[in-house]
Amino acid sequence: MGEAELRWNESFFSHLESAAEGFTPEDFSEEDQLIAKTTELFVKNEVTSLLESIDQHDHESVRKLFREAGELGLLSIEVPEEYGGLSLSKKISGIVAEKMGAGGSFSVSFNIHAGVGTLPYIYYGTEQQKQKYLPKLASGEWIGAYALTEPNAGSDALNAKTLAVLNEHGTAWILNGEKQWITNAQVADVYVVFAKTYEGMTAFIVERSFKGVSVGPEEKKMGIKGSSTATLVLDEVSIPIENVLGKVGKGHYVALNILNMARLKLAFSNIGTSKQALKLAVTYAKQRKQFNRPIINYSMIQEKIADMAVSIYGAESAAYRTADSLDHVFDSAESIDEKLRKLANHASECAVNKVICSEVLDRIVDEAVQIHGGYGYMQEYEVERLYRDARISRIFEGTNEINRLTIAKLLMKNVDQITNTGYETILNNQGNRNLQFIQLSYGLLYRSLKALAFSRINIQQEQEYSRLLADMKKEIYVMESSYLRTGKAIQKNSKEKEKLKVMMINVICEEGYRRVEELAVSLLSGIETEDEKILVLNEVRNLPVPLYRNLFTQKREIAEKMADQEKYIV
Repeated sequence: MGEAELRWNESFFSHLESAAEGFTPEDFSEEDQLIAKTTELFVKNEVTSLLESIDQHDHESVRKLFREAGELGLLSIEVPEEYGGLSLSKKISGIVAEKMGAGGSFSVSFNIHAGVGTLPYIYYGTEQQKQKYLPKLASGEWIGAYALTEPNAGSDALNAKTLAVLNEHGTAWILNGEKQWITNAQVADVYVVFAKTYEGMTAFIVERSFKGVSVGPEEKKMGIKGSSTATLVLDEVSIPIENVLGKVGKGHYVALNILNMARLKLAFSNIGTSKQALKLAVTYAKQRKQFNRPIINYSMIQEKIADMAVSIYGAESAAYRTADSLDHVFDSAESIDEKLRKLANHASECAVNKVICSEVLDRIVDEAVQIHGGYGYMQEYEVERLYRDARISRIFEGTNEINRLTIAKLLMKNVDQITNTGYETILNNQGNRNLQFIQLSYGLLYRSLKALAFSRINIQQEQEYSRLLADMKKEIYVMESSYLRTGKAIQKNSKEKEKLKVMMINVICEEGYRRVEELAVSLLSGIETEDEKILVLNEVRNLPVPLYRNLFTQKREIAEKMADQEKYIV
């Protein structure tokens, strides 16, 4: 693959230069930071002391916390002012979800309520529905839930069996069916329920008090034990026709658009939990001695700490960049319908962040337990609960496998646009190694997409290719987002003052490129003939890859910075 092959299409990929002024976590104002601090103190002072009782299904404590969160304005971040909300941005919503990520099971209940339990009314509700439900949800007087999943329809969530038929007078819908694994089921006052109608999937507003609504027993779960999870049973439930949310037969738009935003909210929560796990790991590693030395002084432990910190830096760079993009969409759109149409263009980024952050959390809690050794396996250590709680994040809001299929499908959807329009050669920054790694990665992704387009492989059937494509996109999005963030910080301060960020982006770009290269080789080797494989491998070997750095020394220094503060810092 020569330089001529390493090209990209500006309209397909994010343009590095035009995004240089994009939002980064360092751009939060003092007022924004005050909201973040309020959330942090709420978790520390109110939530943490109740976690044990909440895990024993103390639902009254959960309701109490919701009311207190409502009083602080934490439930109303995205709710319009005219309905009792604050009308704040996705970025502010993100930092609240991040700080709430340290709240154990309650953070799950909170995110469901503030996300899929509230957003459908904002974007699809009639004026009457907004006036009736949003003030109650924003204040914490009512708790919201979202009922999509069914016993025989997990990832295929739109293949619902729950039915809704109009009564003979056409004044109400009669719902029958069961919804499984509904978060907040036992504490919710109102549910967004999806059912099949004669015109297709439809979303309904179902109040807990409606006759025929009942909730099954609490599920016995591996983790997040304190978040209510139960079956919602609908037996001849009569729903007034004015309780249709959105349009009859268009419920799939409600489900998919709201899930996109929920995936981003979950990503922020995962970032918060990741920071919590890193803090626990660093604190323990400084205290625990082996062979008369704190284990934080051993370079293999330092490497783990550094990898945690670098992963968080990449994840939060990507998540806040995406939130900023959504804010621009919503700020520029004149109507809600236009906002939702534009939101669909960001489905890939939302899915990417969900995968990135849930898998970063997975690795971090695993290493945090490892650093604790045998104590990490004991329930009296907080890291044990974090390990169990984290596992669900790769499953709900769409499994990571489903999200990878979404990412890959949207990549392939643009193949004709990529291969039939003009390109620009991008290897034009020979002195900037990190930018070169990003550009080389784009080239490998382009080469892979082009090969798949000509092979006519159905990546939704041969799903290994979807996985490889999605992982390349994921790596590149983290590299690019972190690169932009670091460059902006250097421009504002200086390279010397931002040395920690510089070391982090060095690790992200170099290790990210190595992973992209491996993914591309696997994908291309699966497509090409035996003779063509030799050419492909030679193309990859002959890429003008910058000289690799000694990342060991940089990781030791990163770990030292984390140890000094006993928490994640940048």
